[in-house]
Amino acid sequence: MTSFDTSPQLNVWRALLALAVVFVMLATTGWTALRHQRHPAPLQASLSAWEQGRIAGHRLPDPESAPTRLARFFASLTEGQLASLAHRYPLAVGNMNGAPAELRYRANRVALGQAREVELKRVHDKRLTPSGQRQAALRMDRFEALMRPGRHILAFNPSGSGRVAEVFGDLRRAERVSVVVPGVDTDLLTFQRTHRAYSAPVGMAKSLYAAERDAAPSTRTAVIAWADYTAPSGLGMDAATAMRAEDGAQRLDALVRGLPGVAPVSLFCHSYGSVVCGIAAHTLPERVADIAVAGSPGMRVERAAQLHTTARVWAMRDADDWIQDVPYLELGGLGHGADPVAAGFGARVLSAREAKGHAGYFEPGTESLRNFAEIGVGAYRAVSCADEDDVCRAGLSGTTTTGRA
Repeated sequence: MTSFDTSPQLNVWRALLALAVVFVMLATTGWTALRHQRHPAPLQASLSAWEQGRIAGHRLPDPESAPTRLARFFASLTEGQLASLAHRYPLAVGNMNGAPAELRYRANRVALGQAREVELKRVHDKRLTPSGQRQAALRMDRFEALMRPGRHILAFNPSGSGRVAEVFGDLRRAERVSVVVPGVDTDLLTFQRTHRAYSAPVGMAKSLYAAERDAAPSTRTAVIAWADYTAPSGLGMDAATAMRAEDGAQRLDALVRGLPGVAPVSLFCHSYGSVVCGIAAHTLPERVADIAVAGSPGMRVERAAQLHTTARVWAMRDADDWIQDVPYLELGGLGHGADPVAAGFGARVLSAREAKGHAGYFEPGTESLRNFAEIGVGAYRAVSCADEDDVCRAGLSGTTTTGRA
């Protein structure tokens, strides 16, 4: 259970907001350096090797190239050449937006196997403390779980606390794509939980995928559990600022631009994840049809119009969610702006009945999950508004599976 997602430590929040001047000083010192560590090892090692590599006598393209250019490059290769790249540069290929999804799954399976071997050695390394060995064992177990048959790992980075993204459904053939963007305390070890499963990215995405299939059985959907950014750890300065969200927003934009096909994309952003989505909104491509936030501390703007997005903006908050008591303001870089469910913000406010607190929005059987699923399949006229006047459906047509309504 995460501190930010489950405990109303509101006095801490207020204290952090009062320390705006301290934040400004910190932001000009060591913190800024963290923002520029773009490819920590071993991902950096794989990327460096890629940059020196060749295929059929030709240099490999810049891994930072636009996804469309990388997609053309991979489409020009034979199956044998693709397999060779996945095995020679697994982390580079497995995290490369523009590479075919199936190739990324294959490459990340190789990378997970290599990471597992590293942790296996650490488990038996007598130079580590017992605590270090236990941590290595936990990471090894997580890697083994991610390697199980049937799992489709779209992104994987073992460095630090780790980053990962997983796909449910057929991403290449999907008519609608949903992306779950989680909040703080999200990393490799919390990506999936047994207890309170639907508060973790895997549980959220699996629950949404099942609900979308129930809502529209004939619509091909895919859902991505996206924990491919370095989220804040606990309730602290990082959670009260946009530093982590700014990096996450760049990564989210790159993910969407690298998705195959032209299917509409809906973002479902929980807690601090809504800060990520708010910052990313103005750069996201027009295929992003919806940005839906739940339990949001703010989206770094005062009004939805300031997001400068063509996507529909939806918001919900359960009556029992403690985050409603967080100060909705931004001062000296601390805090995340206005309340997205407030009347003056301008979002389409959805019902979240039965959600039960801050971490319960993706629980099966809740109206919050049903609303998310209807948005995910484009059935906008079927959503339930927070108010009886149905204002959240104003101006929307019936069910759509492509484009805007």
